[in-house]
This record gives sequence, structure tokens and C-alpha cells, in this order.
Amino acid sequence: AWQAVRPGGRSPFEVRELPKDGPRRLFAMGLMTNLLNPKVAVLYLSLLPQFINPAKGHVLSQLLVLGVTQISISLTVNAIIAVTAGSIATFLAGRPLWMVIQRWMMGTVLAALALRMATEAQR
Repeated sequence: AWQAVRPGGRSPFEVRELPKDGPRRLFAMGLMTNLLNPKVAVLYLSLLPQFINPAKGHVLSQLLVLGVTQISISLTVNAIIAVTAGSIATFLAGRPLWMVIQRWMMGTVLAALALRMATEAQR
């Protein structure tokens, strides 16, 4: 919360320069992030088998269809999130007052959550 409202603080939507990485490096980083993500393994090992019916065809083809469907949905949702965040950043970059309002709103919400966590821990 303090990082959001302190003097000179930055909004997470504030556009900033990042080092340029090539497409191969970006792909490798994304691939490693996904391969090392345990949530994906849990999803595929616990959730997808419930939707497999050996009486309706090859198990491998059913798993592949479900996997491709899940990947397509995830890709679409992540693309929408990225485009939306970019649009918000562009909107806020041209409106400094909105950027300050957003920082204070975010700081207030984070402070309220911190206070709630602190009071819950004492009970």
C-alpha cells in the first residue's frame, strides 16, 4: 500500500522502458514458466481424466482435444488481459490525474486488506 501512495510512487499501469528481449528468449521464458507451473500438472492429472470416457473412443485423442481446448481458452483469456492492461496503461498515461486516483484507490484497498489480515491473525 505504501509503495502505491508514497511520494514518487509508481502505478503498476505506468508505462516504463524494459530491456529488449528477442522472440526466442521470450518464448523460452514463457515455456519454462508454464512447464514449471504445478497448477497445470494438477489440472491435467486431476480434472481432465473425469471427462474421459474410454467407451467413446481413443483415450489419447480425447485427452488431446481437451488439452488443446484448455490451451486455446487460456491463450484467449491471457491475450484479452494483456490487451486490456495495455489499453488501461495508454489511457492512464495521457491522464496524470487518473493515474494518481488509481494509485490512491489501489493503496487504500491494499491497506484495508492488510488491516483485515492483521486483525484476523490476532483472533
